[in-house]
Amino acid sequence: MKEFIKNLKTPIAIVGMGKSGEAARRLLLDLGFSAQSVLTFDGKLPTADFNDPEALMSKAAPKTLVVSPGVPLTSAWIQKAQSEGVKITSEISLACACLEQEKLMGITGSVGKSTTVSLLGAGLEAFSKTGFVGGNLGIPFSQYAAEVIEGQRPRADWIVLELSSYQLENCENLSLDLSAITYFTSNHLERYDNLEHYYHTKWNIHSITKKAMLLNNEGGDLVEYSKKKGRDESVKVISKNDPAFKDLHLEKAQLIGQHNQDNLALASALALEAGWPREAIEGMKNFKGLVHRLENVGTFKGVRFINDSKATAMDSVLIASTAAHDTLANGGKLFLLLGGRDKNLPWQDLMPLKHFQSVEFVFFGECREIAQKKSLLPGSSYPQLGEALEHCFKKAKSSDTVLLSPGGTSLDEFKSFEDRGNFFKSKVAEFAKTSQLAES
Repeated sequence: MKEFIKNLKTPIAIVGMGKSGEAARRLLLDLGFSAQSVLTFDGKLPTADFNDPEALMSKAAPKTLVVSPGVPLTSAWIQKAQSEGVKITSEISLACACLEQEKLMGITGSVGKSTTVSLLGAGLEAFSKTGFVGGNLGIPFSQYAAEVIEGQRPRADWIVLELSSYQLENCENLSLDLSAITYFTSNHLERYDNLEHYYHTKWNIHSITKKAMLLNNEGGDLVEYSKKKGRDESVKVISKNDPAFKDLHLEKAQLIGQHNQDNLALASALALEAGWPREAIEGMKNFKGLVHRLENVGTFKGVRFINDSKATAMDSVLIASTAAHDTLANGGKLFLLLGGRDKNLPWQDLMPLKHFQSVEFVFFGECREIAQKKSLLPGSSYPQLGEALEHCFKKAKSSDTVLLSPGGTSLDEFKSFEDRGNFFKSKVAEFAKTSQLAES
């Protein structure tokens, strides 16, 4: 793998200066590349060395592009560069070239992967002093490698990576000991030719897995798709009802909802495959959940508020809506906030929600009209989330629940799903303050 680093030709341009781009730059400098030979490109960030791809390629003539996951490899200028012999790589590939004896797990899926990775992180923390959890979730892989080189942390015994479909498009050098797929459903169809293209990209994780790949039995289209691909003995389908889990008492976990029992079963099966000790399972059972994913913000003036800003796929919305509706207080109504920016998703999949009793649908954002038209769900509509929330604040009564589980992305109005979720929580906090009747 060290040869990979030695063979990188300069200048090197990092394409996309988000967290992963910054981590890649840090690692390249730690590996001995000069600051002058590592250039930065970002179409929206004024502080980057280049903001225009034509200027980058004509003036700097980079020999290597480290492309961030959010930048499509199908971009015309990247395709042109590749055809002219420019090497295309990623921060994950850079990090992999720095590994020695670390063991790796990789988790992908349309929904549920962040929770599953975080469960594994809680399990790892229960017995390991060196484990690393990151990738698409939180800390870039290159940051781990940089911290090792800088002497800020020891090498990990186990590395658990959340891997998006974007990352799996560009992950030369990545080799996993174990892997898992959580769920297959429509997502990111603005980037892929069709559903098959999207699923196939995620299924590529199988080709880079050395031992077992585990599948969630309740993973939407996943099990059927795996049959089409022709499962071999290395592919195992995991159910929360498997006898192997009987003595683990997974039902006593902190996480709420049947879908989280599925996530916990998948994580537990990975832990058992990896030979992790029993305390790892106990650590996972004690995990209370992630922010912006069915996050209970609190009950104020008798109204419960749930932040599920991360929900940008229809199955995520259906799961969250069912969980919130099933736990309504007696006589309560569910206010469901839907909208954001569309990514060519099947809003019609939400049509079954019209059969739920005591639900009011509130649409907001750039895609509010598309979402309402395709889903055929009744309800009011507002250009911005703040206005939709004001509607909920005025109408919600004691025993009601307000759920933000939007379906659309945040990029019409916010920088990220975290930014949107934090906005929701700040508005709820204002509501709690003005009501002067906060209960929790």
